[in-house]
This record gives sequence, structure tokens and C-alpha cells, in this order.
Amino acid sequence: MICFFFPRSASRENPFMLSTMIDAQVDATTRSRMAAIGEKVLAGEKIDRSDGEWLFRLSATADIFDLLAWANRIREHFKGNKIHLCSIVNVKAGGCSENCRFCAQSAAYQTDSPRYGLVDLPPVLKAADEAKSNGVTALGLVAAWKGIEEGPVLDEICSRLEDLKNSGKTRPDASLGIIKNPRVANRLKSAGLECYNHNLESSRQFFPRVCTTHSYEDRVETIQHLKNAGIKICSGGIIGMGETEADRCDLAFALRDLGVHIVPINILNPIEGTPFAQNLPLEPLKILQTIACFRLILPRQEIMIAGGRSVNLRDMQSMIFMAGASALMVGNYLTTLNQPVEKDLQMLKDLGLDPSWDKHGFSDQEETTGCA
Repeated sequence: MICFFFPRSASRENPFMLSTMIDAQVDATTRSRMAAIGEKVLAGEKIDRSDGEWLFRLSATADIFDLLAWANRIREHFKGNKIHLCSIVNVKAGGCSENCRFCAQSAAYQTDSPRYGLVDLPPVLKAADEAKSNGVTALGLVAAWKGIEEGPVLDEICSRLEDLKNSGKTRPDASLGIIKNPRVANRLKSAGLECYNHNLESSRQFFPRVCTTHSYEDRVETIQHLKNAGIKICSGGIIGMGETEADRCDLAFALRDLGVHIVPINILNPIEGTPFAQNLPLEPLKILQTIACFRLILPRQEIMIAGGRSVNLRDMQSMIFMAGASALMVGNYLTTLNQPVEKDLQMLKDLGLDPSWDKHGFSDQEETTGCA
């Protein structure tokens, strides 16, 4: 138990400093500002950039745990105890023309990542069966290439989406890279695609240090084409690539401005052979702080914890929900392993969280006078 007392110096010289039995100090003005920000978000108001930057800069452990507590309260307010689950299936692996420095599937780097062409329908339906048996809401078809254009490959992808939609086993999602032609987005929508993943990856300023074979603007344009077609947007990024706290803050506000629906937060899992292979891992508490900041900036969105979760958070994985996460990628990732789905489901059960997410239209993200 930690007991607070007011030392003489606190009462006379600095009434805002509380001291603890373990000789740590907590700034009462920090707690007051935190409470004001938290109450503002609960009231349905948006926090501004200065508050967001301040949250990302918090460094005292006590302040970060205070932030987590507010993020958890905000998650429960807007999301209740529902957790959105999704899985992915690699429908085309390796040999990607892009040089994203984190990615083992880039043809620019020598890695042990598998390579194969566009898969047939049976593996997709098998993945859908597994997703359904585990109560997973959505299955994303992911392809390692720069993007998709009109032509026979689009026809095949649309056929897979139609079959997946007609199977009724899971919501058909996809991540197929850059879309330059709005007609492509319209075709995907007509085929039954409900949600498309296309991450911004990081801030506009940091992006050239992540990839140089396409631009940040290419990604924003893709999202705009998809939104215009009526497709829901899953877009987030990767932390731990060497970006600053300001870059993470920029990313969160850019996603808010774009009006995305699901925000996947990936934590870099350095892969041998990629330029980021030697990056030092983020501390688990810094990861949780980042998740909490995203929750306060994006209170109505599904904050999804995706790649790199198990290797970076280890025994602290369950704390992502206290930090404000409301969605989870389960099953293996594109090139790395995740912990067994059964373990994730048990974790949710132990926390009193319900994976039977049913808001397919994301209706809870519609702002009313008064949610996400």
C-alpha cells in the first residue's frame, strides 16, 4: 500500500507536490490536468493537439498508470466490455516491390519469409472456418504487393471476397496495398468488402524513413478512394521504428482527421535481414502509454493491438485493455507467430471481456449530441 503525506516543504513551498512513503513524487497539477482531459473525453469532446502531446510526454510511472486508468474508463464508457477480434490470411506472400524497412516480405531484403503467388479459394475458406470456430468477427485477405489495379488479379480477389461473403462465416476484409483508381475501390465494395486495412505506418514527417518507393500521400489517397466507395477503414501504424513521441501523436491525430474506424497498433518485431533488424525494443510501459494516448485521442474508434504484441509485452499483454484497447488480432501474423488463439480467448474470459462483437456497421462510432 502506498500512503501519501504532505512534507513540510510541500505545504509551504510547493503545495502541488505529494510525497510517498517510497520517496517518489507525484505532481498534483498533473493529476488535475489528467482528470480534466479524461472528463472532457467522457463528455464527448475532442482533446486538442497540446493535450495530446502532453499525454505522450508523460514520464513518471505514477502518471502513466493514472493515464491507463482513464483510458480504461473511456474504453468502458464507449465500448462496454465488447472486444472486436480479427484474423488475417496471406493470399499472396513475399516478393513485394516496396522497400518498407520493417517488412520481411519486401524483395529488397534477404529474409526467410515465404514467397508464393495468389492462393486458391480452399485456404481462404479454411481460414474462415477457423475464424468462425474461434468467434472471430473478421478475416482479412492480405497480399504482398504494391497495390491493386483493374485486371485479372482484381477479378480473382473479388471472386474470393464474394465467396467469403456468401459463406457467412466471417466479415470479409482485405489489405491489398495502394489503390490509385477509384473504380477499383468500387469493385471491391460491390464484391462484398466491408473494411479495408491500409496503415499510414507513422507520421507524415517520419514516413520517408520507413519507405521511399511510395509516399505518405499515396496512402492517404487510397483511404480517401475507399471511403468514397463506402468501405470502412482500418488504418494505424507501427511503433518502435525509431520515431519520436511527437510522431506517434501526429499519427493519432492524422487518423482522427481521416475518420478511420479501426486503428491497429503494431509494435515492431525486428526481423533479421530488414533495415530495422537492430532496433531496440520499446519498454512495455511505453507501449501501454501509447495505446492509452490513442484511446483518449480516438475514443470512439476500435483500438486494435496487432503485430508484435506477444514478443514485446510478454506477461503484460492483458494490460492492453486497461490501456484502452478494444480490439485484438488473433492467430498468427503475416511472417511471425502469435500466441495460441485459445490463450487469447482465455485471457478475455479472465478479464470479463466479451469477444462477441456485433457492430458490423460500426454504428457505435457515429457522433451524436451528447460514441465509437
